[in-house]
Amino acid sequence: MSNLTKILIVLLTISAIFMCGIVVTYVANAENYKEKSAKLDSERASLEQEKEGLNNQLKEKIQQKDDLEKSLNGQIATLKTQADDLRAKLSAAERQTAELVERTNSFAATTKDFQATVEKQTQLLSTAQEDVKKLKAEQIKLSKELEQTSAAVVEKNALIDSAETERRRLIEEKADLQNRLDKMMQTGGRTPAGTPVTQEKGRALPAQTGTANANLKGQITQVDMKNSLATISIGSADGVKEGMKFHVTRGSDFICDVLIVDVDTDKAVGVLELVQQSPNVGDNASTNL
Repeated sequence: MSNLTKILIVLLTISAIFMCGIVVTYVANAENYKEKSAKLDSERASLEQEKEGLNNQLKEKIQQKDDLEKSLNGQIATLKTQADDLRAKLSAAERQTAELVERTNSFAATTKDFQATVEKQTQLLSTAQEDVKKLKAEQIKLSKELEQTSAAVVEKNALIDSAETERRRLIEEKADLQNRLDKMMQTGGRTPAGTPVTQEKGRALPAQTGTANANLKGQITQVDMKNSLATISIGSADGVKEGMKFHVTRGSDFICDVLIVDVDTDKAVGVLELVQQSPNVGDNASTNL
């Protein structure tokens, strides 16, 4: 056997071995490719399903987007309308605010003038109150002086009445003595020289006692402010007479005076004078303060 044959045999053997390796490798790779192809087909089917699901979701999202867009467009239109209304209201409010500011400024000026007037009136009122207090004090002083004068007049009237009573008594005694003298002269055979002119005898009146000094006290029982009249709880039985003046007080406050014009046994009616406050039923009334 020649060398060439041996080389060819060796090459053929190597070629056969190489071909076997290639076949084995191909078979192994073919099986792997088949598995990969099946796996890829499975993955592709899964991806197709996932794609279909995503497409459905995309359609739903697109539909939702369209619905949302329609809703938002409607809301935007409503909001635009509301914004226009609000702008109109804002303009009206601004006009009203300007009017209110103008009125407020005018009112502030009026208030300032009114406060100045009130302060002036308050000052005048304070001055008037002080004058009233002074006049009231002077009035009370004059009332007391008038009461004292009235008491003195009543006292002097009482003295005059007493003197008149004494004069009448003396006249009566003189007349009695003259009668006795005439009788004595007639008994002695003498004619009386003349009949003295004397006043008619009468019962001597008792001396009147003044009531101005008496501290008469009562209470207001009725008030007629319409006619400026008041009724007190004491009358002629207690020594009340027409022309008397009662001072009405409530606690330490002077209310008014009551000048008696009508007297009954247990009550008297008088005219209200120097009224500081309206008298009430139950207020005290007395001739002396």
